[in-house]
Amino acid sequence: MKMTSMPLSKMVAALVVVSAASHTFGADTVKIGIAGPITGPVAQYGEMVSSGAKMAIEQINSSGGVLGKSIEAVLYDDACDPKQAVAVANRVVNDGVKFVIGHVCSSSTQPASDVYEDENIVMISAASTAPGITSRGYQMVFRTIGTDSMQAPVAVNFIADKLKPKTVAVVHDKQQYGEGIATAVMKGLQAKGMNVSLFEGINAGDRDYSSLIAKLKQADVDFVYYGGYHPELGLILRQASEKGLKARFMGPEGVGNSEISAIAGSASENLLVTLPKLFDEDPENKTLAESFKAKNQDPSGAYVLPGYSAVQVISQAITKTGSTDPKVVAAAMHAGMFNTPIGNIGFDSKGDLTNFEFVIYQWHSDGTKTAVR
Repeated sequence: MKMTSMPLSKMVAALVVVSAASHTFGADTVKIGIAGPITGPVAQYGEMVSSGAKMAIEQINSSGGVLGKSIEAVLYDDACDPKQAVAVANRVVNDGVKFVIGHVCSSSTQPASDVYEDENIVMISAASTAPGITSRGYQMVFRTIGTDSMQAPVAVNFIADKLKPKTVAVVHDKQQYGEGIATAVMKGLQAKGMNVSLFEGINAGDRDYSSLIAKLKQADVDFVYYGGYHPELGLILRQASEKGLKARFMGPEGVGNSEISAIAGSASENLLVTLPKLFDEDPENKTLAESFKAKNQDPSGAYVLPGYSAVQVISQAITKTGSTDPKVVAAAMHAGMFNTPIGNIGFDSKGDLTNFEFVIYQWHSDGTKTAVR
């Protein structure tokens, strides 16, 4: 193909036109970042948040957008890594994005939230439960999921009052989320006079947990609470079963993924999990749930409708205030109530939901679950 040259003056003029067109497009949209693990071992959770947020954006845009502007989703991958999360947060700043749904892993959300607070960017996490994220007096940081301080008592009361095991072990993955929820459960059990014989940390990403299982057997443990994510617990369950450990296991919402059954097989049967209630089964959400299913997406994931609701909160706050100024929007979020698929919700002074319900489910080896409380 013959290459033709363009005079410099015409090239500059063309670039100016492209730049102006891009600027005009940006001015006609409200950008919302969706930040979390797109890659890595817990990418399923990032996909849950992303699918919920993108569905909300699509439906809001089909109804006219906000203030006559379309919402534009901008995806960011932090791979559930704290350093990458900070890099993502700085990219959000550089991209001029003023609203973020994310992050997912608490250990990533906390350092990223420092950047967002400093730069006056509204952040709503639909998945991070560590209380420390919102305990620092920040005004731009919110979440549409309950905290470990709401989740841990549900587990503690069920273990102590219903199951009444003789000897309990509490295991965690040494990360902010896993160790945080595990510590809260341990303290709660001890306050109820239960014998917690072992509080043990494992390394996330390990493949062989035989030494842990040997300790559990030596301590004659009949119940194990695990704080962390499903890839590690799936392996622990499978290896524990192979080595004849008879203890029952329980974990938080970070293990409530059908992939745990793919990893553990039959050993995942009767695992107990605390999860947000199944918002997709609410009759008021029937049409919304069908919209997800029409796209071959599962609306029952723990973070799907919290992700959807996070976008709705931002949209409703912008509409109420008539402003896309993040500080104005954040103030409205602190002060208002918002109608969402997870309920009519409001935030306290820290940016936490004033109410959120966790439910205990019994897991089955086919990846399904049954509510037991």
